[in-house]
Amino acid sequence: MTHTLSPRLPRGRLLRSTLLLATGTVAVVALAGCSSGSNPGSSPSATSTSAASSAATATPAATETPTPTPTVAPAGTPVSLSCDQVLTLDDIYSFNPNYGSAPDFDPTIATGKTAAEFKGLNCGLLNQSSGEIIEVSVTQPNDVLRSQLTNEAVSSSQIVPTYGTPPAVEGYFSASGGTGVAQVFTSTYWITVGSSAFFEPGDAEALVAAAVSNLE
Repeated sequence: MTHTLSPRLPRGRLLRSTLLLATGTVAVVALAGCSSGSNPGSSPSATSTSAASSAATATPAATETPTPTPTVAPAGTPVSLSCDQVLTLDDIYSFNPNYGSAPDFDPTIATGKTAAEFKGLNCGLLNQSSGEIIEVSVTQPNDVLRSQLTNEAVSSSQIVPTYGTPPAVEGYFSASGGTGVAQVFTSTYWITVGSSAFFEPGDAEALVAAAVSNLE
């Protein structure tokens, strides 16, 4: 009996050892799988966050393009008047009976040339006795041109309050190079009267007053 039972003991121990070894192997595999699955680098949420951050960094912020402010140039509206509407024959005769219209007139003074440049009207009065010419111009400037002309008048001329009452009428007079020039600004027009016969503001006052009255 003794000899028949002794061989079975090693087999039982062997079976238990095998089971323990198998169990240990499964545990090791499970731990290995758990360790691999818990790697932060392979987390889907972490990968998505990193990709979104990279996309946000790579895309530049949109900037607004400022709208340029349109520039208004100095300009004049064509003057739809005739010379005898600016100064009538009676106005001229009252000023000096020796004056009449100057045929084939072209402006020679700076104010008249500026008027012509900006679609203004130029008229000439000829002294039948002396041959002297009075140059009269009327311009209808826009706000930009009016501002430029006014600034030039202020810097180069003297203010003449007898030409009209500011701000409805602003009057100026200057004498240079043997020519006197009166300038008047109304709400609509720039009127100039110039001649070598003008030495002081009062010399042109009658013609200026008549022109302003006719253009109101």
